[in-house]
Amino acid sequence: MKVLNKLSAVLLLSAGAFCHQALADNTVFTAMDDPSTAKKPFDGSASAGYLAQTGNTKSSSLTAQTNMTWYQTSMAYSLWGNAANTSSNDERSAETYNIGGRTRYNLNSFDYLFGQASWLSDRFNGYDSRDVLTAGYGRQILNGPIHSLRAEFGPGVRYDDFHDGGSETRALGYGALSYQWQLTDNTKFIQGVSVLSSFGEDTTINSETGLQVGINDHFALKLAYNVTWNNNPPESAPDRTDTRTSIMLTYAM
Repeated sequence: MKVLNKLSAVLLLSAGAFCHQALADNTVFTAMDDPSTAKKPFDGSASAGYLAQTGNTKSSSLTAQTNMTWYQTSMAYSLWGNAANTSSNDERSAETYNIGGRTRYNLNSFDYLFGQASWLSDRFNGYDSRDVLTAGYGRQILNGPIHSLRAEFGPGVRYDDFHDGGSETRALGYGALSYQWQLTDNTKFIQGVSVLSSFGEDTTINSETGLQVGINDHFALKLAYNVTWNNNPPESAPDRTDTRTSIMLTYAM
């Protein structure tokens, strides 16, 4: 019975989707693919993962995300959202919500301009809300069928509403790298790193390492390991480093 409980404790849910081309965590690196190489005018995906455990320990974890992108000849527009909730013994221990939007304009085959805005709520890490607005320049360093590498940077502004009270608005600098390696026809390695820095006062580094595997024409599985580091976290969440390991299943139509 204990073995059956353990086997039945894990349940992966999949939501309807349009494709599984881009499953990167948008809190890490939000650049979409080059619009000049897009195969169709719209791409969208939705996925979810659920983990439950009962017995001596009762816990549950739910993760869901969606991503929609519209492509034109030299421009692209994207909207995204994701949520993650974790409970242990009927007590909430983590709760994160994130939504955002982005646009990209190609200057030529390698250079582009971008603008993006996002909202994050992560009260267990000290933020009732964190609003970020950035814009800048990007470079498509590699755009081959096997390796893809993008880098971008620019100025921005951030508004923090702290969970323990108070708020603050800061100017910041933004920089990011995104790398993808097509290992096989249906397997892709993903690495993204982004930095938001208020010129030494507050620096947040996000990293995602992932492996995306196409199961068949309709299903894809992504394994990801995310790390967030903040050199000056809020007093209500003093730990500088948070990590998250996730398994996401996506259905493609």
